[in-house]
Amino acid sequence: MNIVRLETFLVQPRWLFLRVETDDGLIGWGEPVVEGRAQSVATAVDEMSDLLIGADASRIEDIWQTLVKGGFYRGGPVLSSAIAGIDQALWDIKGKALGVPVYELLGGPVRDKVRIYSWIHGDEPEELADAARRAVEAGFDAVKFNGSDRLRPLDTPAQVKRLASRTAAVRDAIGDRADLAIDFHGRASTAMVRRMLPPLEEHLPLFVEEPVLPEYSRDLGHVVQSTSIPVALGERLYSRWDFRDVLTTGVAVLQPDLSHAGGISEVRRIAAMAETHDAQIAPHCPLGPIAFAACLQIDLAIPNFLIQEQSLGIGYTTSDAGPLDYLVNPAVFAQRDGHILRSTAPGLGVEIDEAAVRKAAATGHRWRNPLWRHADGSFAEW
Repeated sequence: MNIVRLETFLVQPRWLFLRVETDDGLIGWGEPVVEGRAQSVATAVDEMSDLLIGADASRIEDIWQTLVKGGFYRGGPVLSSAIAGIDQALWDIKGKALGVPVYELLGGPVRDKVRIYSWIHGDEPEELADAARRAVEAGFDAVKFNGSDRLRPLDTPAQVKRLASRTAAVRDAIGDRADLAIDFHGRASTAMVRRMLPPLEEHLPLFVEEPVLPEYSRDLGHVVQSTSIPVALGERLYSRWDFRDVLTTGVAVLQPDLSHAGGISEVRRIAAMAETHDAQIAPHCPLGPIAFAACLQIDLAIPNFLIQEQSLGIGYTTSDAGPLDYLVNPAVFAQRDGHILRSTAPGLGVEIDEAAVRKAAATGHRWRNPLWRHADGSFAEW
């Protein structure tokens, strides 16, 4: 089961797929991508292929250790994401070779279905409330929305009251039997987020996400201690070492990304480390079907799973391409009452439409995230 070929495919709206083939005809798929840096990750995968061609695909851990440590310079989003997609593909191959889902190789399932949430959008409270009602009517019992657009380091009382009114409208729309979560996207300073959180407490959010930028993780303890709302973060952390010190601040929810944080192998270890700090796992996944499939395998296998992000309706792109468009078996992601049922399909559980992938890759993409500026012309966090 030696690796003979690796191919990457830039596919719309902003994804990168990886196809790994072995000498006995097995094919595994992964999704190694940094949104807005897909070409850079594709190059990293190509460079790593020198260590992969001829290697035994079943030796996942040995390959992971070699890729992470063998290049001398380590870590960061590009290298970790390249390794993440390779790791996903190797688990996919091993599961297919043995005829079992990946979660069986991780010790077997600890649950029968995976809870997911729906993104909702709207500038005004009434728009968010309507979107939240539609999500609940569609079967979801949890929604998430952005807390604000651009924020100054110390913004006006109007911004604080605007977020409070938007949150109140969503809570009124969905009632107390459903959850709401708020994504700050790292847009607030530490001081500003401490001002914005107290008015939200009465609405009991499931969590607030990325209240400060990852470079200010040392300040998270001040944020955690200032509020009763559970704090979540982790989409811009790439290894268990990145998460190690964050866990000591008292964060309640970690959000490693299966396409950024070293793949299935590393996220499994991050989850185990989080469990020792009574922290839950809610994997970040605003990506495509392969990344989502990898997340589901982890979600089914770890005891401290909370809830899963998924990209349908996420609103980060105007492309018509969606995560179901590259699947032969899209029913595997069918949502029932806000959950996805456990699949018994081997490997990652998805059958990729290779013809559709190759057709999309002929066009490719060059997606970049928006660049924001404040009214005075200075840079603003997106």
